[in-house]
Amino acid sequence: MNNTSDLLKVKLDQLQCHFTWAPQKENIDLDDLQQRLEGSIQLDVTYKDRSYNQLAFVNCLQGNCEEAIQNLQEAEKILRENHEDEFEKRIIVTYGNRAWVNYHMGQLTEAQSYLDKLERICQQFPDASRYTAMIPEVYGEKGWALLKSTSQCYEEAKECFKKALEKDPDNIEWNFGFATALSRLEVFSGTPESDKPIQSMKQFRRVLELDPDHTEAMVLLALKLQQCNQTEEALGLVERALQKSPDLPHVIRYAAKFYRLKGNMEKAMVLLKKGLEITPNSTFLHHQIGVCYRRKLLSPSKRPSDPASEQRAKLIELCKYHFKKAFEPRPLTFIRAQLDYARICLLNGEYAEVKEMYNNLLKLEGIHPENKQAIRLEAGLFELNQEKPESNAITHFLEGMKIDCNSTEKKWCRDNLKTIAERQLRRNGRDSKAYGVLGLMNQLDGKKREAIENFEKASELDPDNEEYLSALCELRLSIKADNDCPNKS
Repeated sequence: MNNTSDLLKVKLDQLQCHFTWAPQKENIDLDDLQQRLEGSIQLDVTYKDRSYNQLAFVNCLQGNCEEAIQNLQEAEKILRENHEDEFEKRIIVTYGNRAWVNYHMGQLTEAQSYLDKLERICQQFPDASRYTAMIPEVYGEKGWALLKSTSQCYEEAKECFKKALEKDPDNIEWNFGFATALSRLEVFSGTPESDKPIQSMKQFRRVLELDPDHTEAMVLLALKLQQCNQTEEALGLVERALQKSPDLPHVIRYAAKFYRLKGNMEKAMVLLKKGLEITPNSTFLHHQIGVCYRRKLLSPSKRPSDPASEQRAKLIELCKYHFKKAFEPRPLTFIRAQLDYARICLLNGEYAEVKEMYNNLLKLEGIHPENKQAIRLEAGLFELNQEKPESNAITHFLEGMKIDCNSTEKKWCRDNLKTIAERQLRRNGRDSKAYGVLGLMNQLDGKKREAIENFEKASELDPDNEEYLSALCELRLSIKADNDCPNKS
């Protein structure tokens, strides 16, 4: 029995489906993903089969294998009804997932039967392996699965859509997926796409060439145009999208973001509350509403009849309520909402709660590097401004700088460190720790000679410090190696 199971597992590992693509259980907030997929199924008319497939994967990881089977039966039914002409191309992923679920249930004969079905289907594709075919439909499904799972997968998702488009360049679905992947990568500083949103803008325009009524592409393009100060075209696209799809949740939410960034809080709030009526559990909408209330909180009151303190207290509670609604279902993935909540608590003088939140956030593992840097930055600023020990703030800022991600938060960590070190040296020109901090900053920035200069000053003032001596040794050896190999890349 074990031998049969092991042999079957070897075959299953060769499949292209959610069980071999997505980061596994430890890297995904399964409850959050399940909620988002169930929401997509409720609202999405076009691609329910895709959501059912990924939901089957999530249910299986959670031990709900019977529900997973039902999800896959629904996916197969939808594909037969909506894609009769290309059913065999689109069923490959579903049958792969079905084989895996049967395997997890111990139904090895049933799992083998789905492998046999895949083998028969794959025989019609010239470049296929025994059990799978890397055709546009499979690349496209993989791309969307990776976009749904975690931000660490966006780069791979982009490559999947590129592969799909090589063989099917006019496919609207894959073009939109490619544009979405580019757009999300642009959010993360330090990626090749992050300098300017030119690539995603071009790709969203390509989607609208193929489908002039693609309203989601309209609003996403509008947000990119707004970022580049092309506001007139952006506003026209948003108005057109809302006219064509007034009740489409994704159109509503991105249009609201556009108006918020434009400074029209009232219009943004109207749209967000309308969206919340359609999708009451949307973490995105709750967060955006919280951001709007925060904007009002930080703006001067224009209602003299409403006492300022009473209005402030009301806005603080509204901010906290909506930020909490945003992050409670997504504690591992919606880090920004938690930091926003902590900032509001800070404004309200709730220092103990803020400290506890930062301590909990610092313990999280498996989160995006940019989020880690944001946590370090905020924790450092809290230590610096409220708790007062500069040494604790320095530790947080240095840890933020050490994370390999060139984000805005990393720059702010660096700026704060520089300010602290220079202030310490103004107070005491023989502060070895300040020189040590500057040396480590230079080292992290790749400025080796400046780093050596500062570590030498630190070491002169504190000659027994092993950390400074070790850093000097490492830097001098590194410079010697660079000089010995001048053409080293």
